[in-house]
Amino acid sequence: MAPTSTSQTPFGRVLTAMVTPFTADGALDLDGAQRLAVHLVDAGNEGLILNGTTGESPTTSDAEKAQLVRAVVEAVGDRAHVVAGAGTNDTRHSVELARAAEQAGAHGLLAVTPYYSKPPQEGLLRHFTAIADATGLPVMLYDIPGRSGVPIGTETIVRLAEHPRIVANKDAKGDLGRASWAIARSRLAWYSGDDMLNLPLLSVGAVGFVSVVGHLVSPELRAMLEAHLAGDVAKATEIHQKLLPVFTGMFRTQGVITTKAALALQGQPAGPLRLPLVELTPEETEQLKRDLAAGGVQL
Repeated sequence: MAPTSTSQTPFGRVLTAMVTPFTADGALDLDGAQRLAVHLVDAGNEGLILNGTTGESPTTSDAEKAQLVRAVVEAVGDRAHVVAGAGTNDTRHSVELARAAEQAGAHGLLAVTPYYSKPPQEGLLRHFTAIADATGLPVMLYDIPGRSGVPIGTETIVRLAEHPRIVANKDAKGDLGRASWAIARSRLAWYSGDDMLNLPLLSVGAVGFVSVVGHLVSPELRAMLEAHLAGDVAKATEIHQKLLPVFTGMFRTQGVITTKAALALQGQPAGPLRLPLVELTPEETEQLKRDLAAGGVQL
């Protein structure tokens, strides 16, 4: 059973978009996934996003996605919201993934904007509605035009918010003005999907984060959020500024690459990457170490 949630924070406040651990030969590492999930929840995460881009969803099979959800729900499903990525650029396939995630025990769905095909807003509306209609699970939209090519328009967000199961949005649009209007005009719980903008998005109405750097600094993210909620702007800003080297270092290249490298340096389950992603060079690894050290991360 999913942990308690509210309409304001349907998936908790601090969530990490979890990598998918692989074994040395590139197979799915379910034991490693369970250990990493426990580690992240122990560090303060109220939710985990599986099978997203950070989980290398483009290169995992449908069967692997379902296996991963089952394993993580078994490990932490009584303590954290397990949200499964179900979005693709094929609506029928997305519906199939949504139903499979529900059967595997997921507590919610993450549905990314269809990528590459660049549908119009009416296509986005129908796509997300089809996913939300397919199961009884709550849905978090994922607006990331830098990857998908098409933003979810404010009017589309407002219309989608009328659906009883579309309850949240993960915002990686990088536009605080549009976010402000969409938050004000919809009932959706707003989650920052861009770590550098975690604190600024809180200031315009976001309720929490879906983080990549949460693999390494979840306690600090929670402390920043709690300071903001308590009205301690100076403390929240201090933590944000302390984490700037981490935000920068983790995105000098593709975030999955740096996250798996950092986890390996900490002795946490991660494993290799699947092509077309490749490991950091020795020089990049040294730079990552410097960045993380500057942000107070212990390796």
